[in-house]
Amino acid sequence: MGTIEGACNFARAGRGVVETSGMPNEVTVIGAGLAGCEAALRLASEGVRVRLCEQKPIKRSPAHHSDGLAELVCSNSLRSDNPDNAVGLLHEELRRLGSPVLAAADAARVPAGDALAVDRVIFGAALTARIAQHPNIQLVAEEVRALPDGPDLVLVCTGPLTGEALAAAIATATGKDALAFYDALAPIVAAESIDYAIAFAQSRYGKGDGDDYLNLPLNREEYEHFVRELLAGEKVAPHVFEEPRYFEGCLPVEVMAERGPQTLAYGPMKPVGLTDPRTGRWPHAVVQLRREDRAGTSFNLVGFQTRLTWPEQKRIFRSCIPGLANAEFLRLGQIHRNTFVDAPRVLARDLSLRARPHLFFAGQITGVEGYVESAACGHLGALSVLARLRGEEFARPPDGTMLGALLRHVSGEAHPEDYRYQPTNVIWNLVPPPEADGFKVRKEDRKRWLVQRARKQLAAWAKLSESAAA
Repeated sequence: MGTIEGACNFARAGRGVVETSGMPNEVTVIGAGLAGCEAALRLASEGVRVRLCEQKPIKRSPAHHSDGLAELVCSNSLRSDNPDNAVGLLHEELRRLGSPVLAAADAARVPAGDALAVDRVIFGAALTARIAQHPNIQLVAEEVRALPDGPDLVLVCTGPLTGEALAAAIATATGKDALAFYDALAPIVAAESIDYAIAFAQSRYGKGDGDDYLNLPLNREEYEHFVRELLAGEKVAPHVFEEPRYFEGCLPVEVMAERGPQTLAYGPMKPVGLTDPRTGRWPHAVVQLRREDRAGTSFNLVGFQTRLTWPEQKRIFRSCIPGLANAEFLRLGQIHRNTFVDAPRVLARDLSLRARPHLFFAGQITGVEGYVESAACGHLGALSVLARLRGEEFARPPDGTMLGALLRHVSGEAHPEDYRYQPTNVIWNLVPPPEADGFKVRKEDRKRWLVQRARKQLAAWAKLSESAAA
């Protein structure tokens, strides 16, 4: 369809409806994942009338299991909450800006060391309720199969699981073929099916509460047997018209094993900082289990994204991983397509499509990777749309902030000219080094300096943004 039909009487609340000097003050947001929910709530809080289009419950992607909004389809972890970590600093910045996604995550938090992990049911329900109750948001259940025509502004937040029809429309509009790779989901097991005579509760080096994870230790012989079975196990083959291109930060466990017999022992199965109470030593390797819910009724296998067939997952994980002999799998791993646009070539600096400026893109479809990065990009997309509505230039966050780092990635400013654009999490090398500001900083002080710079820059930018909006 060319346009999204239907209208809604919206109550004026909060700051009231944005004055736009003749420009449309109604915005369509396509997709109600983390980016779409963040963007819709941010726009609505400024008095913008939002039509939020979500295909569920009419249609689900292969990776979705519920009809709720902001569904976490992979891990339940939003990764490190430590501001010395790039994503932890991004958490801090989003909290400073009043992010609804971070507020929901904090309210649904479950123990996970220094990581921000959530009860995904509570998390999704909170954002779903907030969207449904907001007087400035109309939630429309429909599959958008084409990009709406102007003049109303549209923010596309369909993410890595964009439907075939809309993906084709995006490819046509961008003038480039959509890029795709495969993302993989980790299995989830019932807590009561784990053998606690083998599993021990401990966080690496006692982080968090010290016992936030369950650990399943393997000696060298058990580990090597597991790797052999993993490599020999039957895999789900891609279709003949699909080329698997995995994201390095979310590789299937068997793909990692293919890189060398000890790769897993130095990756997701590394035993450092974990002492088996039965031996008093670090095991050769370990499978970590992280809580899926507050009550601790289910755990996911950390880093065990996989494309093994479902029968092979049950056979190999039960027979080769100590403590999972009688595991009840609440969800088995699977793979799904991840679609994104070649953002540096097709998007302007304000996240609008160069070829059709009334269309904006945000979230993972722009090539940011991860839950928090997706929400952050949704927040930035909303701010950009607000600027357009007000007839102002989009005030991008400073380059030294983590929010600025995401935009530097999407715009290509953080990469060399010959860089082949690929999705990435927020990482330190996306921000300018201290030398770019004329400072020489010792290696051991470098991260602390970057954090302090980011905080100062964000505070100044946020103050200016608040003054401009007042």
